[in-house]
Amino acid sequence: MTTGHTAPTPHRSRIASAMAKARVLTEAMPYIRAFAGKTVLIKYGGSAMVDETLRSSFARDITLLGLLGLRPVVVHGGGPHISRAMARAGIEPRWVDGLRVTDEKTLGVVRTTLAGTINPDIVRLLKDHGAEARGFGDLGSGLLVARRLHPDLGFVGEITDVRTELIDGLLDHGVVPVVAPLARGTDGNDYNINADTAAGALAAALGARKLIYLTDVEGLYRDLDDEDSLIEAMFLNELRELLVSGNVSAGMLPKLESCIKALEEGVPQAHILDGRIQHAVLLEVFTPEGIGTMITPGDRW
Repeated sequence: MTTGHTAPTPHRSRIASAMAKARVLTEAMPYIRAFAGKTVLIKYGGSAMVDETLRSSFARDITLLGLLGLRPVVVHGGGPHISRAMARAGIEPRWVDGLRVTDEKTLGVVRTTLAGTINPDIVRLLKDHGAEARGFGDLGSGLLVARRLHPDLGFVGEITDVRTELIDGLLDHGVVPVVAPLARGTDGNDYNINADTAAGALAAALGARKLIYLTDVEGLYRDLDDEDSLIEAMFLNELRELLVSGNVSAGMLPKLESCIKALEEGVPQAHILDGRIQHAVLLEVFTPEGIGTMITPGDRW
């Protein structure tokens, strides 16, 4: 029996668009199954924190991860925000190997900016897009414990302990923890923690399946002066060699060092992604191609 209608074909734009969306969902299915129930640690920084379109894209990505059964944890930076706040306060920033030298005045600006402004803003952003979120900007929570990294850096700390039980309970109930890189020291002082360093330490402590850094570059390059030398995938020992070669920017040093430490402590995959791309997190987690640079433990290919 004929209906008098021609069969739908991909050439019809509306049907073709719907078919493409359905194909994306079916292609994502194996990854949804593989990562359901797994913790994914996302270091949120760069343009994705300031561009409104990218902010919304990021918030939707995190919300969707939770809806699909993953356990996202967000650690945020705030370098440009802190630098602007320091300029308003008449404080000249100083850097050593990619780390902000933090005297007492700078520490006050860092605390106010990270805990008082950025952290609650990200929590509101996630809630506005349908996620349940809880901020960790209050040093009284004791989530991160640190000690002084080096006297020349002032109140810059290295993490010595993570109280994972404070986060595990939230993740079990579908709440997204949003962590500011601040820690209370074993000596009673407060410490500024590099956000990349904090992300790596948290990923290792929580047994994260993936550690994702959102940056303002495409990924890692074998040659900083050659945009065609993007590294799509590399092993841990290759990353160590790249770091020793000195062919990395100063701002990338803490990121790579924290990535190495996280992989050494059991995190199976780390990714350096271009956060200027909308839905970068979803593209990495749920597509076979992925984007940016993926680093895994082991020897070279």
